[in-house]
Amino acid sequence: MANLSKIFGRLYDQYIDKIYRFIFLKVNSQEVAEDLTSETFLRGWEVFKEQSRENSKNEIKIENPPAFLYQIARNLVTDFYREKGKARIVSTENIRIIDPRINLEEKAKFHSDLEEVKNALTNLKENYQEVIIWRYLDDLSVPEIAKILDKSEEAIRVTLHRALKALKNELNLEV
Repeated sequence: MANLSKIFGRLYDQYIDKIYRFIFLKVNSQEVAEDLTSETFLRGWEVFKEQSRENSKNEIKIENPPAFLYQIARNLVTDFYREKGKARIVSTENIRIIDPRINLEEKAKFHSDLEEVKNALTNLKENYQEVIIWRYLDDLSVPEIAKILDKSEEAIRVTLHRALKALKNELNLEV
Protein backbone atom coordinates (compact mmCIF):
# COMPACT_ATOMS: atom_id res chain seq x y z
CA MET A 1 0.00 0.00 0.00
CA ALA A 2 2.91 2.37 0.72
CA ASN A 3 4.22 1.89 -2.83
CA LEU A 4 0.75 2.59 -4.21
CA SER A 5 0.56 5.77 -2.10
CA LYS A 6 3.87 6.98 -3.53
CA ILE A 7 2.75 6.26 -7.10
CA PHE A 8 -0.53 8.07 -6.61
CA GLY A 9 1.22 10.91 -4.77
CA ARG A 10 3.50 11.50 -7.76
CA LEU A 11 0.49 11.41 -10.08
CA TYR A 12 -1.30 13.90 -7.82
CA ASP A 13 1.68 16.27 -7.74
CA GLN A 14 2.08 16.09 -11.51
CA TYR A 15 -1.57 16.64 -12.46
CA ILE A 16 -3.29 18.59 -9.67
CA ASP A 17 -2.77 21.98 -11.34
CA LYS A 18 -3.80 20.74 -14.79
CA ILE A 19 -6.95 19.02 -13.52
CA TYR A 20 -7.86 22.08 -11.46
CA ARG A 21 -7.36 24.41 -14.45
CA PHE A 22 -9.43 22.16 -16.69
CA ILE A 23 -12.28 22.08 -14.17
CA PHE A 24 -12.03 25.80 -13.41
CA LEU A 25 -12.31 26.66 -17.09
CA LYS A 26 -15.48 24.60 -17.24
CA VAL A 27 -17.23 25.83 -14.06
CA ASN A 28 -15.77 29.36 -13.69
CA SER A 29 -15.85 29.15 -9.90
CA GLN A 30 -12.82 28.69 -7.69
CA GLU A 31 -14.78 26.99 -4.90
CA VAL A 32 -16.56 24.55 -7.20
CA ALA A 33 -13.34 23.83 -9.09
CA GLU A 34 -11.53 23.07 -5.83
CA ASP A 35 -14.32 20.75 -4.70
CA LEU A 36 -14.51 18.92 -8.02
CA THR A 37 -10.73 18.62 -8.22
CA SER A 38 -10.65 17.08 -4.74
CA GLU A 39 -13.42 14.70 -5.73
CA THR A 40 -11.54 13.76 -8.91
CA PHE A 41 -8.47 12.69 -6.98
CA LEU A 42 -10.52 11.04 -4.25
CA ARG A 43 -12.32 8.89 -6.82
CA GLY A 44 -9.04 8.16 -8.58
CA TRP A 45 -7.47 7.07 -5.29
CA GLU A 46 -10.43 4.78 -4.54
CA VAL A 47 -9.98 3.03 -7.89
CA PHE A 48 -6.23 2.71 -7.31
CA LYS A 49 -6.85 1.19 -3.85
CA GLU A 50 -9.48 -1.20 -5.23
CA GLN A 51 -7.10 -2.40 -7.92
CA SER A 52 -4.43 -2.89 -5.28
CA ARG A 53 -6.76 -5.11 -3.24
CA GLU A 54 -7.60 -7.17 -6.31
CA ASN A 55 -3.95 -7.47 -7.31
CA SER A 56 -1.48 -8.77 -4.74
CA LYS A 57 1.50 -7.12 -6.52
CA ASN A 58 0.19 -3.54 -5.99
CA GLU A 59 0.29 -3.01 -9.76
CA ILE A 60 -1.90 -0.44 -11.41
CA LYS A 61 -3.88 -1.68 -14.38
CA ILE A 62 -5.00 1.74 -15.56
CA GLU A 63 -3.21 2.16 -18.88
CA ASN A 64 -3.19 5.96 -18.92
CA PRO A 65 -3.67 7.43 -15.41
CA PRO A 66 -3.76 11.09 -16.58
CA ALA A 67 -6.49 10.30 -19.11
CA PHE A 68 -8.31 8.38 -16.38
CA LEU A 69 -8.18 11.45 -14.09
CA TYR A 70 -9.34 13.80 -16.85
CA GLN A 71 -12.25 11.47 -17.58
CA ILE A 72 -13.27 11.53 -13.91
CA ALA A 73 -13.01 15.34 -13.92
CA ARG A 74 -15.03 15.60 -17.11
CA ASN A 75 -17.75 13.36 -15.69
CA LEU A 76 -17.87 15.36 -12.46
CA VAL A 77 -18.28 18.61 -14.39
CA THR A 78 -21.08 17.03 -16.41
CA ASP A 79 -22.75 15.83 -13.21
CA PHE A 80 -22.33 19.28 -11.66
CA TYR A 81 -24.19 20.95 -14.51
CA ARG A 82 -26.78 18.22 -14.68
CA GLU A 83 -27.52 18.75 -10.98
CA LYS A 84 -27.46 22.53 -11.11
CA GLY A 85 -29.24 22.92 -14.44
CA LYS A 86 -26.72 25.59 -15.46
CA ALA A 87 -25.42 26.33 -18.93
CA ARG A 88 -21.84 25.28 -19.52
CA ILE A 89 -19.51 28.17 -20.05
CA VAL A 90 -15.76 28.07 -20.42
CA SER A 91 -13.92 31.03 -18.97
CA THR A 92 -10.26 31.62 -19.51
CA GLU A 93 -10.29 34.57 -17.10
CA ASN A 94 -7.47 33.29 -14.90
CA ILE A 95 -5.11 32.26 -17.69
CA ARG A 96 -2.08 34.46 -17.68
CA ILE A 97 0.73 33.97 -20.17
CA ILE A 98 2.89 37.04 -19.78
CA ASP A 99 6.55 37.46 -20.59
CA PRO A 100 7.98 40.03 -18.14
CA ARG A 101 10.31 41.30 -20.86
CA ILE A 102 7.39 42.74 -22.86
CA ASN A 103 6.91 46.52 -22.58
CA LEU A 104 3.65 48.12 -21.40
CA GLU A 105 2.29 48.78 -24.88
CA GLU A 106 2.86 45.18 -25.88
CA LYS A 107 1.29 44.02 -22.59
CA ALA A 108 -1.84 46.07 -23.28
CA LYS A 109 -2.10 44.63 -26.79
CA PHE A 110 -1.50 41.12 -25.42
CA HIS A 111 -4.30 41.52 -22.85
CA SER A 112 -6.61 42.83 -25.53
CA ASP A 113 -5.80 39.88 -27.79
CA LEU A 114 -6.16 37.41 -24.90
CA GLU A 115 -9.62 38.81 -24.06
CA GLU A 116 -10.62 38.37 -27.69
CA VAL A 117 -9.42 34.75 -27.70
CA LYS A 118 -11.19 34.05 -24.37
CA ASN A 119 -14.47 35.42 -25.72
CA ALA A 120 -14.14 33.49 -28.97
CA LEU A 121 -13.35 30.27 -27.09
CA THR A 122 -16.54 30.53 -25.02
CA ASN A 123 -18.57 30.67 -28.25
CA LEU A 124 -17.28 27.31 -29.49
CA LYS A 125 -19.00 23.96 -29.04
CA GLU A 126 -18.07 22.21 -25.81
CA ASN A 127 -16.07 19.42 -27.45
CA TYR A 128 -14.09 22.04 -29.41
CA GLN A 129 -13.35 23.94 -26.20
CA GLU A 130 -12.17 20.76 -24.50
CA VAL A 131 -9.76 19.64 -27.22
CA ILE A 132 -8.25 23.13 -27.52
CA ILE A 133 -7.81 23.41 -23.74
CA TRP A 134 -6.33 19.94 -23.42
CA ARG A 135 -4.02 20.26 -26.41
CA TYR A 136 -2.78 23.83 -26.10
CA LEU A 137 -3.19 24.76 -22.42
CA ASP A 138 -2.63 21.40 -20.74
CA ASP A 139 -0.21 20.22 -23.44
CA LEU A 140 -1.80 16.78 -23.76
CA SER A 141 -0.92 14.68 -26.76
CA VAL A 142 -3.50 13.57 -29.32
CA PRO A 143 -3.30 9.95 -28.01
CA GLU A 144 -3.97 11.18 -24.45
CA ILE A 145 -6.99 13.19 -25.59
CA ALA A 146 -8.23 10.19 -27.56
CA LYS A 147 -8.08 8.08 -24.39
CA ILE A 148 -9.99 10.71 -22.39
CA LEU A 149 -12.75 10.96 -24.99
CA ASP A 150 -12.65 7.28 -25.92
CA LYS A 151 -12.23 8.14 -29.59
CA SER A 152 -9.67 7.33 -32.23
CA GLU A 153 -6.61 9.52 -32.66
CA GLU A 154 -7.78 10.37 -36.17
CA ALA A 155 -11.14 11.55 -34.82
CA ILE A 156 -9.32 13.77 -32.31
CA ARG A 157 -7.09 15.23 -35.03
CA VAL A 158 -10.18 16.03 -37.12
CA THR A 159 -11.97 17.54 -34.12
CA LEU A 160 -8.91 19.61 -33.23
CA HIS A 161 -8.61 20.83 -36.83
CA ARG A 162 -12.30 21.80 -36.89
CA ALA A 163 -12.03 23.42 -33.46
CA LEU A 164 -9.12 25.58 -34.57
CA LYS A 165 -10.95 26.49 -37.75
CA ALA A 166 -14.02 27.47 -35.71
CA LEU A 167 -11.82 29.52 -33.36
CA LYS A 168 -10.25 31.30 -36.33
CA ASN A 169 -13.73 32.05 -37.68
CA GLU A 170 -14.78 33.44 -34.31
CA LEU A 171 -11.69 35.62 -34.32
CA ASN A 172 -12.40 36.67 -37.93
CA LEU A 173 -9.01 35.43 -39.08
CA GLU A 174 -8.42 34.07 -42.55
CA VAL A 175 -8.96 30.32 -42.58
